[in-house]
Amino acid sequence: MFKKILIANRGEIALRIIRTCKEIGVKSVAVYSTADRESLHVKYADEAVCIGPAPSSESYLKMPNIIAAAEITNADAIHPGYGFLAENAKFSKLCEEHGIKFIGASPEMISKMGDKASAIATMKEAGVPVVPGSEGILSSFEEAKKVAQEIGYPVMLKATAGGGGKGMRAVWKEEDLHDAWEGARMESKAAFSNDDMYMEKLIENPRHIEIQIIGDSTGRACHLSERDCSVQRRHQKLVEEAPSPFMTPSLRKKMGEAAVLAAEYIKYEGAGTVEFLVDKNKNFYFMEMNTRIQVEHPITEQIIVNYDLIHEQIKVAAGVPILGKNYFPKMHSIECRINAEDPYNDFRPSPGTISTLHIPGGHGVRVDTHVYAGYSIPPNYDSMIAKLIVTADTRKDAICKMKRALEEFTIEGVHTTIPFHIKLMDHPDFLSGNYTTKLMETFTMED
Repeated sequence: MFKKILIANRGEIALRIIRTCKEIGVKSVAVYSTADRESLHVKYADEAVCIGPAPSSESYLKMPNIIAAAEITNADAIHPGYGFLAENAKFSKLCEEHGIKFIGASPEMISKMGDKASAIATMKEAGVPVVPGSEGILSSFEEAKKVAQEIGYPVMLKATAGGGGKGMRAVWKEEDLHDAWEGARMESKAAFSNDDMYMEKLIENPRHIEIQIIGDSTGRACHLSERDCSVQRRHQKLVEEAPSPFMTPSLRKKMGEAAVLAAEYIKYEGAGTVEFLVDKNKNFYFMEMNTRIQVEHPITEQIIVNYDLIHEQIKVAAGVPILGKNYFPKMHSIECRINAEDPYNDFRPSPGTISTLHIPGGHGVRVDTHVYAGYSIPPNYDSMIAKLIVTADTRKDAICKMKRALEEFTIEGVHTTIPFHIKLMDHPDFLSGNYTTKLMETFTMED
């Protein structure tokens, strides 16, 4: 087992990893920007090192500074959390070159699965169902036009280096393809310094269902059932639940087997997520693979019961083999992402100082957060400030518990998405479980 782990991240995920380190007797090192010096992850780690000013490019994305922090504190492993450098092949390689274990995927694995066109080609070879589309990266607009004609409209243009909905355009007819092509490439170039595009058939009104997997150094993998992430706004997840209300035992078995096949085909090591689009007829298609821990991992931990995914990540990285069995849901869990945003004003970010904070409690309620009364939310990073997770025997009970917990959750001084979540819990489509990724297109905060 490792002696000391540096957490190359911030906020709630850094604190989450520090807690597991303490529970298993491993020392932890926090890194922080000048904007985060008062964050709880800095306070609760065994050691803390400032790695630069507020901008991510000068701190949390500054690889030499993070490696230097690991070396001066004698950390023998780095956990990247999610976001920032978690899926950066160069950083994974840099850790390797400096004799520091990267608690995540290998550089080769990140490169193979991080490029979406390459990932789809690999999954097709493995026999995992994929959405019909281009054979890899599109070489020109003329090729894009030809592929669209072959697979039929509507189609979806996607940046191969994309994420968070950037570099994506839905195209419903040929005359709109050129503007979509230029717009998507320009956006992708600005966001990722890469304007390579590929194309897929657009699956209308899909569910976004992902399977949590974990693999070890022997090439063996298992799955931990599914999460439904269909409640999204502009391709950003807002609410996740497990198990999916859309799932059947037969579909769960098929998708779980496909996810394990995907992981074992590439000999994946570590925690990862195989993401699928599922149509109304329960046909499922590989979308992408995330080679890291996910924001929504707590609901999987809750439904499996007594399972710490961060601990499993650390064990696998240390060479401990997995048990090899698949896990199935025993409970129902829902996660609401609490963001410092104003849902009454187009979800505009709302940084500032939290004047009052009351965190809900009670049986089956979990809150992962790094904020406190008096904490100043910096404007430099993602606006998520907490994750409210509830767990119950049934979906109906979980929704009732979530409503109670949301009403009890008090944050003053900044706007938050709590009012949105309260309203969502009463939405008829959410209550029935009959929702898709299009739910937010018709959702309104108005009475």
